[in-house]
Amino acid sequence: MHKLLVSALLAASLTGCGLIYKVDVYQGNLLDPDAVAQVKPGLTKRQVHSLLGTPSVEDPFHSSRWDYISTISRRGAATDVRNLTLVFDGDVLASVEGDYLENDDLALYRHISRYGNLPRDKKKSQQR
Repeated sequence: MHKLLVSALLAASLTGCGLIYKVDVYQGNLLDPDAVAQVKPGLTKRQVHSLLGTPSVEDPFHSSRWDYISTISRRGAATDVRNLTLVFDGDVLASVEGDYLENDDLALYRHISRYGNLPRDKKKSQQR
């Protein structure tokens, strides 16, 4: 009886600590690869906003810089941080910097898009 009680207590404490199961966590902006490909210097802030949406970080002291940041925490792996930085000269986009869309981001976009917080494929919505 004593061993069973100790085992149950140990299992409950490990479950509460997250040692048995950890959930994958995706935070920040997950951008459509097609929209990011359309972002080029010369676009206005309004055009960029309509393509990418609201940036994660829009510093009131540096209104010429927008940051789209995402973090991906997967079980058993280090947290991966992606950042797309847009620098404006007045109202016109001057430069695009960052490592936001590398090889695995398209696969991540497809995996995450099933959760419903991203725009659905237009072709699929017309078929319904």
